Amino acid sequence: MRSRPASPIEIRLTLPPWVDHFLENSPPCRADEGKMRLAISLARENVIRGTGGPFGAAVFREPGHELVSIGVNGVERLNNSVAHAEMMAIMAAEARRGYYTLRIPAGEHYELFTSCEPCAMCLGAVLWSGLTRLVCGAGRQDALALGFEEGPVFPESYRYLEDREVKIVRGLLAGEARAVLTLYQERSGRIYNR
Repeated sequence: MRSRPASPIEIRLTLPPWVDHFLENSPPCRADEGKMRLAISLARENVIRGTGGPFGAAVFREPGHELVSIGVNGVERLNNSVAHAEMMAIMAAEARRGYYTLRIPAGEHYELFTSCEPCAMCLGAVLWSGLTRLVCGAGRQDALALGFEEGPVFPESYRYLEDREVKIVRGLLAGEARAVLTLYQERSGRIYNR
C-alpha cells in the first residue's frame, strides 16, 4: 500500500519583492532592443539584489508591444528546480490570460525575450506554451562556460521549433547579456544545477 501525504501541497511561485518598483521605473519597450534590455536588466537586478541566478525573461503581446509578464530565475529562492526565468514568465502570462496556452488562432501573438538561450526544459516550454517568437541574448555556450547544465539542446531543437512556426532570433544584445553572466561569476554566484 502506498503512503499518501497527509495534506495537499500548495506550490507558490512568486517574484522577488523588488520587481514591482523596478517595472514602474522601466521605460516602455517598443522595439526588440528595448524588450531585450528589459530581460537583461531583470537578470542583472536579480544578481545585484542576490535574489537568484543571472537570467531574466519577459513575454510581450503583439501587436502593440504590451508587456504581459516577466520572470527572473528563482530556483534557490523558491527551492524549485523549474523556477527558471522563462518558466516564470510563461506561467505568469498564461495565468494572466487565464488559459493554458498562449496560442491564439488569429490576430495577437506572444513573444518571449530571454537574456540567455533557454535550457532544454525552457525550450520545450516555448513549444508547449504556444509562443510564436523566441528572442535570445547570450548563447548556450555562455551559460555552459559558467558551469550551468543546459540539458539536451541541439541545432535540431531550434529547427523543430521553427518547423512549428516559432520564429527564433539569437544573439540580440549578446554582449550586454554576457556581462550579466560575468557579474554573477564575479560575485561567486552559485551554480545550482550540477
